Amino acid sequence: MSASVDLADFLPAYLAEAEELLGTGHRQLLAMEASIRRGLANPRAVRELFRAVHTIKGLSAMVDVEPIVDITHWMETCLRHADRAGGRLPEASVEPLMEGLREIEQRVRQLAAGKQAAPVPPGLLSRLEALEAEGSSGGGAPRAAPAALALEEAVATRLSAAEREQLVTGATGGRRAVRLDFIPGADRAAHGVTINSVRERVAALGDTVKVLPLSGPAAGGGALTFVLLLLTEAPDAALLEAAGGPPASVRALAAAPASAPEPLPELAAPDEEPEEARRGGGSLRVEVSRLDEALERLAALVVNRSRLARAVAALTAAGAPTRELQAILQENARQLRDMRAAILRLRMVRVGDVLERLPLLVRGLRRSTGKSVRLELDVGDAELDKAVADRLLPALVHLVRNAVDHALELPEARRAAGKPDEGVVRVASHGRAGGLLDLTVSDDGRGVDAQAVAARAGVPVPASPDALLEVLCRPGFSTRDAANATSGRGMGMDIVHRIIVDQLGGELGMETRPGAGTTFRLRVPLTITLLDALVLECAGLRYAVAVGSVEELIEVDAAQVVRPAGAGGVCLVERRGNTVPLLTLARLLGRAGPGGCEAPAAKALLVRQRGELIAFGVDRLVGQQEIVLRPLEDPLVRVPGVVGATDLGDGQPTLVLDLAALGLARAKGSPRRPGGPAREEGRLI
Repeated sequence: MSASVDLADFLPAYLAEAEELLGTGHRQLLAMEASIRRGLANPRAVRELFRAVHTIKGLSAMVDVEPIVDITHWMETCLRHADRAGGRLPEASVEPLMEGLREIEQRVRQLAAGKQAAPVPPGLLSRLEALEAEGSSGGGAPRAAPAALALEEAVATRLSAAEREQLVTGATGGRRAVRLDFIPGADRAAHGVTINSVRERVAALGDTVKVLPLSGPAAGGGALTFVLLLLTEAPDAALLEAAGGPPASVRALAAAPASAPEPLPELAAPDEEPEEARRGGGSLRVEVSRLDEALERLAALVVNRSRLARAVAALTAAGAPTRELQAILQENARQLRDMRAAILRLRMVRVGDVLERLPLLVRGLRRSTGKSVRLELDVGDAELDKAVADRLLPALVHLVRNAVDHALELPEARRAAGKPDEGVVRVASHGRAGGLLDLTVSDDGRGVDAQAVAARAGVPVPASPDALLEVLCRPGFSTRDAANATSGRGMGMDIVHRIIVDQLGGELGMETRPGAGTTFRLRVPLTITLLDALVLECAGLRYAVAVGSVEELIEVDAAQVVRPAGAGGVCLVERRGNTVPLLTLARLLGRAGPGGCEAPAAKALLVRQRGELIAFGVDRLVGQQEIVLRPLEDPLVRVPGVVGATDLGDGQPTLVLDLAALGLARAKGSPRRPGGPAREEGRLI
């Protein structure tokens, strides 16, 4: 077993851990910056950030990523001074620390892409070293030179001055400085004893100063040894047990007495459990590709169940005794639904976790635009599928960036308008029945000037917010004359519309008031792979519609369908004393002549389109069924109102429709005609 092979095996776990710790670091540094603006100390944020940086350093040393080790060393030194100061960090330290986190993140991404980590920019190390000098000049007794440790050269040469000092000071302060050697092996890995599990167990017994790999012959026939340098009060037996027993070994690091060292405060509060121990609370990281594979297997089972149901129905129609088969089929359906729910729960992520990057985005925009901005997040405990989350985040980033760069005024303009200097951008979300998630992105800025937008686009002034939004979402449209680093290229709102409406099959709306602000309303499905659908028949072909998009099913009485004069062929149907526009689905799909109301449909699906109810007439409702949605990714076959295709069990592709988008596309005179003719030519669309 070679050392390089072993380290490569540890890289995926390292990347996952580093990304999680970087998220913690960004959150804590933003919290510290907010405390600085209020003139308050924040010792908890300092300690949590120190823990995150310290753990990243140890993990990076373990996989030999020296550039990250160098950055984290100086960040750690700066944060140690802030902790000694009671959780007070100088304001000038925030930006270099933020830059350090960004540089670490960039190198983690390079490693994830299979590249080498780039060297550290010299200017960054100089700025971080300057922070260490500023922190140490605030008074206090001078530090003594680090004492000698009983370490072999291969280990001693890889210790930084801060790490050596931490070991010596901890040992002279009443704790034991020890070296724990762990030798990985296939037999130990089979029992769950790996360097990651050992590190987590040891973290509960003391402070891990450094973890580093050493190649070469090791006890038990291994070729790699992980050396863990610890400060602990635990006995050797407990440390050996945490490392899985022999061939692991423990030895003390005897340090020569140091002359009056400056005591380092404990970074963990007495009543807090170390973060490393908290992360080991039964969680298991699983690659998304494995969850995708499980979902694909489930999708195949769903299609097979549909085929089985059709076969049983055929046997029943032929007079065969199928009572027992029907019972088995119902039980199978229940089990598949439970399995679907279990797999989807594994794929669900909290909306709050999806949006954790937005505060960092707003901070950068605050600096680049010179505007005073506060971001408010009200996302609760709502969850959504990771596939949806990955697509949704870029849309929210564009909306927040536009709110800060376009909508919010500069402080002097806000004062002149009688507003507070600080503008507010608010992102809120909550789940709805039917598997949908509602989100809003609002600001208290200047609002959207419809006349200016119309003049810029060369169109009449939009008469409604929806018409105004349609202009804003045009590809290439921008209200700026020149692009800057933030916006002005005419892509933002077009991207938002394509993600929310075209890719996710959701809804996008807008409300704006001049001088008061703008609110964007988004509605997206919680998952886009497996969903409950209504199967309907129209002009001899079957189609599917998501159950969550349909508000009600009604019978259509031909005697009560009317067409007002001048309505352009749009019929009206009565519903609880109100009239609702009735659109024949066959006509929208190009499967019927232009007769309009001559042969009204027998049933109708009520769908809300831009806040108003629209009835879509169909020939027959086949039933409700769980389907596997296959999105249409090829731009040559994508059609407005068609979100994908599915197999209902007969082996034939069935189109899945977005009725609201289909009605809008028809109203705009879309030249594309989704439906039967192209399918009869052997194509899906």
